[in-house]
Amino acid sequence: MMKIVTFKSRSVPVYYPNEQSASLELLNHKLYELELDFDFRKKWRRIKSVEMVRDVAIFQYNDGTKLYLEVC
Repeated sequence: MMKIVTFKSRSVPVYYPNEQSASLELLNHKLYELELDFDFRKKWRRIKSVEMVRDVAIFQYNDGTKLYLEVC
């Protein structure tokens, strides 16, 4: 499944399996916690998509590199 997440006026698609819709709520909570983290906000501008795998969010950048973030 896919859902669009907006953080700091930038929308990014989030891909997740059907049975893991609860992990999407964990991602929203984690993004709320990182709202004041300036370093993460700079990284967010370059993110192309997010893939949820269990309790880990995999942020994929435009250049192909990845950032792994535990959301639980």
